[in-house]
Amino acid sequence: MNTLSIVIPAYNEGPTIHRILNKVKAVVLAGGMNKEVIIVNDCSKDNTEEAIFAYQAANPDLPISYYKHAVNQGKGAALHTGIEKATGDYVLIQDADLEYDPEEYNILLKPLLSGFADVVYGSRFIGGEPHRILFFWHSIGNRWLTLASNMFTNLNLTDMETCYKVFRREIIQGIKLEEKRFGFEPEVTAKISRVPKVRIYEVGISYYGRTYEEGKKIGMKDAFRALYCIVKYNLFK
Repeated sequence: MNTLSIVIPAYNEGPTIHRILNKVKAVVLAGGMNKEVIIVNDCSKDNTEEAIFAYQAANPDLPISYYKHAVNQGKGAALHTGIEKATGDYVLIQDADLEYDPEEYNILLKPLLSGFADVVYGSRFIGGEPHRILFFWHSIGNRWLTLASNMFTNLNLTDMETCYKVFRREIIQGIKLEEKRFGFEPEVTAKISRVPKVRIYEVGISYYGRTYEEGKKIGMKDAFRALYCIVKYNLFK
């Protein structure tokens, strides 16, 4: 039976991480697929670790593997750790916040399980799912970064910066990843696009965005880093 490895990078998510884990636990995966939850605590300064330990103790039926960085390295570094530790057939990226809905895992998995895809991106900009209305310039920035990425990769993605990405494990573990912070998205997209005969699909997902007061962490400097990474990992291979 197939297994889905769900990689969750966590930084200062103590008050809410139980909520995303409840959603992950509640999902019934297609075909009775098993779950492997991998949480990487990127040296949080709050009670994230205590919250995870408490959740593990109260929910022994949800297989959770926990790893912790000794110093804060960034979301990308946490993803590197989680991807390296994954043992499932497929690897899915799940943020610890509540912006993305685990109920849509089966939508993401369908092209993979049907034998059509090797990689699936969840797009916030296609389909008819709910989207919270927030920052105009963030949406413009996302679209411009996706356009710039597409120009180099020759893909026609609509949402390169999306959190929801699912990979066949052997594909993502076969790529050397370098970016330790928010450059992960353009780097992995550039490198995935060069995998011989890779089949990339995109499906529409919902998006329940957070404000900065609610814990959103990405900012303008991350957009400039993403643009730098688009050039770096496409032109300088």
